[in-house]
Amino acid sequence: MEGGMTLGPSILGHSATFSEKVFPLKERSVLDTVTFFGFMLFIFLSGVKIDPTITFRLGRRNCVVGIAGYFVPYILAKVVLYILNHSASFDSDSYRMLYVVIEIQCIAAFPVITRFLSELQILNSEIGRLAASSSLVAEACFIVNMTLTFFIKLSLTKSIVVSIGSFLSSLVLFLFIIYVVHPAALWAIQQSPEGKPVEEIYICAVLVTLMICGLLGEIIGINALAVSFFIGLAIPDGPPLGAALVDKLDCFVSVVCIPMLFIIVGLRTNVYAIQTKKNVLGIQLIICTTFCGKVLGALLPLLYLRMPVRDAFALGFIMNIKGTVEMALLITLKLKNMVNDECFALMVLNLLFVSGIVSPVVKSLYDPSRRFLAYKRRTLMHHNNDEQLRILACIHKQENVLGILNLLSASNPTKESPIDLVVLQLIKLVGRSSSVLVAHVPCKKFGELPTLSDQIFNSFDKFADAYNGKITIHSYKGISPYATMHNDVCYLALEKRTTFIILPFHKRWIFGRTTESSFPFQQINKHVLEKAPCSVGVLIDRGNQKMFWCGHTKESTYHVAVFFFGGADDRETLAYAKRMLDQPYVYITLFLFSSTTEIVGGTETSKMLDTEILSEFRLKAFRNERVSFKDEMITSGRDLLSVVEYMESYYDLVLVGRKHGDSKVMSELHKWKNGELGVVGEILVSLNVGAQTSILVVQQQTRYWGSRNPEDSIRKV
Repeated sequence: MEGGMTLGPSILGHSATFSEKVFPLKERSVLDTVTFFGFMLFIFLSGVKIDPTITFRLGRRNCVVGIAGYFVPYILAKVVLYILNHSASFDSDSYRMLYVVIEIQCIAAFPVITRFLSELQILNSEIGRLAASSSLVAEACFIVNMTLTFFIKLSLTKSIVVSIGSFLSSLVLFLFIIYVVHPAALWAIQQSPEGKPVEEIYICAVLVTLMICGLLGEIIGINALAVSFFIGLAIPDGPPLGAALVDKLDCFVSVVCIPMLFIIVGLRTNVYAIQTKKNVLGIQLIICTTFCGKVLGALLPLLYLRMPVRDAFALGFIMNIKGTVEMALLITLKLKNMVNDECFALMVLNLLFVSGIVSPVVKSLYDPSRRFLAYKRRTLMHHNNDEQLRILACIHKQENVLGILNLLSASNPTKESPIDLVVLQLIKLVGRSSSVLVAHVPCKKFGELPTLSDQIFNSFDKFADAYNGKITIHSYKGISPYATMHNDVCYLALEKRTTFIILPFHKRWIFGRTTESSFPFQQINKHVLEKAPCSVGVLIDRGNQKMFWCGHTKESTYHVAVFFFGGADDRETLAYAKRMLDQPYVYITLFLFSSTTEIVGGTETSKMLDTEILSEFRLKAFRNERVSFKDEMITSGRDLLSVVEYMESYYDLVLVGRKHGDSKVMSELHKWKNGELGVVGEILVSLNVGAQTSILVVQQQTRYWGSRNPEDSIRKV
């Protein structure tokens, strides 16, 4: 846009010679046509990314905020316009122009707000979900209001025959979209097997339908942009068809078409047209009124519902964000001479100013990780043996399932201490605008093939059935961008009062060899480790196909090695191993590392806690033939590497803490210091501790209310 304004009449284009040679008026119409076509595709994709059925699932809070966010500024601006018109006596053209300003300023465009939330990485936060759903309600209010205004104006200015004909034509077109286009899209989806690309013929058919319906809409008097939006709504969002359309068109629209729109807006922005003081003050007063009205419309219902004031203000500012949709409406109105150059320039400058201030204000007001701060200790160490153990298991792919099932089986679920398991499948957001976190609904249609999600959750259901009530399963799907996927994990862990989160490692092994590594999964794990409201374990599964959880005779034993150096994470690791002691088929070997010097740093209280939990473990393991101890004396980092290198390879699982205090021994292992698994965890992953030995790297809860030093926490809650 700045480039367009530089080339336009505000700067270089102010010279008539430059304007005529670089952007002649005759050739500019070609640029306008291409831009309109590009924006038509943008509006179509915006509709594709929306699930219209979500409007029927919105809660009371979302509807109230959305309705108030549209009608409060609308009513306030109308009152201000009435007062202005009676006090300043605007002419009819200026009055109509101010009315148009109100309409544009009251818009809360769903595509613009979801893109803004995605850029701030708060799309799947509490405020992000509320803003997205509220903007959808506000946009629906805008569409209804504009539709009623259009037909009322039509009935007042045209004959009854023309009015009825226009209404019936519009009705037929929308019925065609609902009862022909939508079923055809569903049929195309049924013809596309899961995991395979959509055939090009279906993509072409959708685009041809879009062009034809857009043309028909213009013929009967409906803007082609509105028709494009409803065609997009008729296409189911997400994979396969919606995601395929987004994949094919999004790059072209975002990189070519939208920048062209900004250039067109900049070329038509003339700051020298801002001259009439009365009009400038009237427009600015309307803009300020609608801005404050939107903040007020979000603030009042949220304060009544006892949402924090900072969060309510943040939502009010988010609802004021402007972008591509408002730009396109402005340029359309400019081409139709419904706004003059002065009003157009003021609106564009205001849009740039508001967009510039909203982002830093929202960032300063709202931090989604702040709400993940738990008010009590949620750790295995502080968990009572006669209580239900709440675990959250995250799944990316089917390959993650077996290792987690074996770990859960080794965790010894009993009637006295059952496991309440929440299974969260993490799915990348593709072909949708807003993130989703919902309970999984299994496939129930006879003859319909189970989806990948069904296969994953069915495995956990069978696992729960095998334990006869000792394990309870809750299945969820989180669909969100990779950059904010950790918010779903932390939110669900907080809501379900989880004690332990299990994360799959970002690298994948088959038969002991690394086959792929995922940087997005690595970042998800990193963020969860930083912000989780409870303890976390990263499970490195090397492709061990042993099905210990099934209880087969030849696979009915599970060998676990536990590394203990000292510190909060090692204590959490030992607390997990202590729970496994009562599992009759689990054999545990405790490697107790010591040194002539300090092996890990820590306070005196921390060392006292180390001694205490070791004593408890030895006492519980007394006369337990399935438990053995190995004391390892090390004096350097090389000694630790030797222990790892010469470990027996028959262990199925190695438990180790993530962080260890600074010491001479640990400082010698600086090569592995920067990994997300900690020094010892990175060593175990890098060196061969067994071709198919799994590793669980444990981190004790680091964030809770009132904590000063989690290392020294001894209070049980």
